[in-house]
Amino acid sequence: MSKLLVVVDYQKDFVDGSLGFPGAEKLDEGIAAKVINHDGPVIYTMDTHPENYLEMREGRALPVDHCIKGTQGWEVFGETKKALAQVGAKGLEKRSFGLSPQELTAMKEELFQNECFEEIELVGLVTNICIISNAVIFQAAYPETQIIVDGSLCASFDHELHEKTLDVLTGLQVRVLNRTNDPI
Repeated sequence: MSKLLVVVDYQKDFVDGSLGFPGAEKLDEGIAAKVINHDGPVIYTMDTHPENYLEMREGRALPVDHCIKGTQGWEVFGETKKALAQVGAKGLEKRSFGLSPQELTAMKEELFQNECFEEIELVGLVTNICIISNAVIFQAAYPETQIIVDGSLCASFDHELHEKTLDVLTGLQVRVLNRTNDPI
């Protein structure tokens, strides 16, 4: 059994673009190093929206254009982009906060031939939106796998929500590593 690393939505629009926030760029070096040093498969998710995003349910609730497919803001950020390419990581586009059940089923069948993982670790952005959503989805799809979130390699625009989300993840039996109470 192997360990899967999932880099969640570490895209320009969440780091230094339309929804970027101070400190998100500080995760780049650590995420890139984790990708390079990971012993096992690596995948990454990409928040992906069409040009009419603002007309969609999410766009009405969060009326800021971001991660529009094909734009610079949609691209993976910095050294992490290079590291993912270096290890041949597979990117998965998603239209909402978490991978859909269909996307996750296809990933399990096509990429991993329904392989079971000992651990699935998540890093990236944003803790209280896409990290928690994907952690729960992976936990449902892999009920015997330990889901892990590296608290030092995920962040939120709201540090208090980041910390509360790590508490909720712990309550959901997700192992939270490297937790620090210091804002990035």
